[in-house]
Amino acid sequence: MYKNNKHTILFPLILAVGIVLGILLGQFVGRNKVETQLRTLISRGGLNTSNKIMQTCMLVEHKFVDSISMDSLAELVIPLMMKELDPHSIYIPAREMQQVNEPLEGEFDGIGVVFNAATDTVIVLNVIPNGPSAKAGVVPGDRIIEINDTIVAGVKMPQNDIVKRLRGKRGTEVKLSLKRQNIDDLVDVTVVRDAIPIESIESAFMVKDDIGFIRLSQFARTSYIELMRALAELRGQGMRKLIFDLRDNSGGYLDQAIMIANEFLPKNRLIVYTEDREGMQVKEFSDGSGTSSDLALVILIDEGSASSSEILAGAVQDNDRGTIVGRRSFGKGLVQSQLPYADGSALRLTVARYYTPTGRSIQKPYKNGDEVDYEMDMIRRYENNEFFSADSIHFADSLRFVTPKGKIVYGGGGIMPDVFIPMDTTDITKYYIEVTGRNILYRYTIEYADRHREALNKVQTIQELTELLDSDKHLFDDFVRYAAEQGVRPNYRDINRSRKVMEAQLRAYIGRNTALEDNGFYYNIFPIDEVVKRSIELLSEMPYPHPSDEETLQN
Repeated sequence: MYKNNKHTILFPLILAVGIVLGILLGQFVGRNKVETQLRTLISRGGLNTSNKIMQTCMLVEHKFVDSISMDSLAELVIPLMMKELDPHSIYIPAREMQQVNEPLEGEFDGIGVVFNAATDTVIVLNVIPNGPSAKAGVVPGDRIIEINDTIVAGVKMPQNDIVKRLRGKRGTEVKLSLKRQNIDDLVDVTVVRDAIPIESIESAFMVKDDIGFIRLSQFARTSYIELMRALAELRGQGMRKLIFDLRDNSGGYLDQAIMIANEFLPKNRLIVYTEDREGMQVKEFSDGSGTSSDLALVILIDEGSASSSEILAGAVQDNDRGTIVGRRSFGKGLVQSQLPYADGSALRLTVARYYTPTGRSIQKPYKNGDEVDYEMDMIRRYENNEFFSADSIHFADSLRFVTPKGKIVYGGGGIMPDVFIPMDTTDITKYYIEVTGRNILYRYTIEYADRHREALNKVQTIQELTELLDSDKHLFDDFVRYAAEQGVRPNYRDINRSRKVMEAQLRAYIGRNTALEDNGFYYNIFPIDEVVKRSIELLSEMPYPHPSDEETLQN
């Protein structure tokens, strides 16, 4: 029944998109030719709905009393068509293509700095080593006053506008006027823009003895290569067990999820299979080339983990390869294909469903055209107490599946972790909400980094960062004083209750202002991260996988 409905809806809509595009292209290949082609199509008959759409397009273009741009009509009509389909089919206008695709492509053209403009001044927090700005002499702590002779400091320029001025085609130049500590005059530098890598591995470090931690933010084109590099580095530091953090990873390229799953699985294991509306299946198996099947493995997920994250977590869970820890994942089991148009726009259309090795579809329920109801799912989960109690999550018996080792797993709405860790709000107080909600805590760390820039610039290792932060015995008290100056009076009952969380965040944000970047952040956050702490406990008790175990599973 569902396939029939899908077929009935999709065919005329896709055809209509093609017709609208055809009219759009008529501006380039001749209107008479397009009109002739449309009339020919109509004369052939077919679905009444399709004829109606085509005839309407022709009537508007040739009979409407005022001239109208078919470009603008197409930009309005196609998104409306997509809204009548599943929640993940979308139209991407040409003007948005770069912004949409850039994070997944692994690079962009720019100057290679990390900056913050929270205080109405553009402060350079970090400079990418050997990048364009580093070569031009920009250093952390510099304030960007002018970009190409346009003042950007103290004028409340939106951060997006600043980004647009700094970015540009590789090989082009941008002139920066910088205010540098202990220098009276502005320092002028010319930076030649170049390709800047976007790392999808946000963080990779050792958390304890032989346990490594890797956080993947998205499945970008370079994710597998980045992971292999991170694994090699951590193995060199003694890693034999791994925490792989996929929380808030909304997905990305399917092939990267398959390649990464292959890295952890022994030979001939089903990773995932897809099925289109005709029932055609494509199955992906591990080929035995992975070098990490010897690692004891824990994968972290939560309600923000979707699509490729769920493919990887499902492959590991269904093959009894590791332990999934956290909260139930998002529940996106639909596969999109990006279909480009000649004008640079694209249709991201759902073309198949994917299934985990045991046969689970983890796509949560939805109604075609009801995007609002779909987006309300997270609110319903919260209201049902699902973020705080595993007992609040219920699955139908018809969605019950069994792994090779006899573990019960469920489909129908995300990956349910093997070990559920509830959301922790124990230390959230009114004072904490005030200082974080008003961005006071974060602004303090920016100003702290500015005052201690010389010392922070010397930090190259986690140990050096820890020693530096430990040496400042007045860090927290100074923050409380700063918050009072910003209008948040100290409530010491709340402060004592939230102190551990706030101290960790202070250290984490300051750590991010060093060459360690996100490693400096996550290393200081994980001591208050209950999911990571529980994962460390599990891995500490977990033996290393043995080849004999894998052979038994294959047989």
